[in-house]
Amino acid sequence: MAFRLKLVPEKTNFDFFRWQWATFGAAIVMMIASVILPLVIGLNFGIDFKGGTTIRTESTTAIDVGVYRAALEPLELGDVIISEVRDPSFREDQHVAMIRIQMQDDGQGAEGQGAQGQELVNKVETALTAVDPALKITSFESVGPKVSGELVWTAVWSLLAATVVIMFYIWVRFEWQFALGAVVALVHDVLLTVGLFAVLQLKFDLTTVAALLTITGYSINDTVVVFDRLRENLIKYKTMPLRDVMNLSVNETLSRTVMTGMTTLLALVPMLIWGGDVIRGFVFAMVWGVFTGTYSSVYVAKNIVLFIGLDRNKEKKDPSDKFFSNGAQDGTP
Repeated sequence: MAFRLKLVPEKTNFDFFRWQWATFGAAIVMMIASVILPLVIGLNFGIDFKGGTTIRTESTTAIDVGVYRAALEPLELGDVIISEVRDPSFREDQHVAMIRIQMQDDGQGAEGQGAQGQELVNKVETALTAVDPALKITSFESVGPKVSGELVWTAVWSLLAATVVIMFYIWVRFEWQFALGAVVALVHDVLLTVGLFAVLQLKFDLTTVAALLTITGYSINDTVVVFDRLRENLIKYKTMPLRDVMNLSVNETLSRTVMTGMTTLLALVPMLIWGGDVIRGFVFAMVWGVFTGTYSSVYVAKNIVLFIGLDRNKEKKDPSDKFFSNGAQDGTP
């Protein structure tokens, strides 16, 4: 007999909107706090946004990232990212590593600080050759605050662009009320993640931005599933109150929502524990995003649609008719 794991019963009848003002109000309060906290506390920007120095090393012996990191710790350089570079064109005895070091308080590593930058590289080379005599530094380059500031704005514009495209997609597929609810839910997820990074002072870099974009995709996927079921039920139950139809739709998709979240966490949690420092920020943001995305799909997006209301009396049309038509305005084919 086949075994089936059921985290949620097949049929549920939860009233998700019983405390709708409390659940939606809590989301609004957390969104406002997530705007204020980064402004007051500030974000712990990583090398990508603060600037720093990238050093390329080569060695004939295998690279041990842990040993390299331990050798650099006494230098107290702050944020250091070490990664091994692999390329099929490399010789068998050619081992390449990229070491990224944050901008130093004394200006070492900044553009225009050639002598101080070289001094930093010399310190790194001395520390690493002590544990790997075959190591040599082949090149280094510095990124100043100006370039890093441009990266911050690029990240912001990428998030805004993704939000606009998603809003347009939901508007075309459903109605403008659904699009507005979906966008508010996405803003909720992004703001709460940024706020958490500010409170915990976790490193905020380009991988975190990638996590934010991934969170928006995860969140909108769950939202669209419930919206799609809601649209079907609106046609099926024409006289049922909108609030009841929404509750029915969320209950009918609850099992799918829980299973999707659990399977995603099964993949993320091991990476969070054993994945290492390089991807820990990304994975942590994704784990948080699973919870915020699930919450916002029910208690933010659906509440927005419920508060605005829907015109259920108008004739149902193909959503693409908003933008595409056959040119016949007089009813002729």
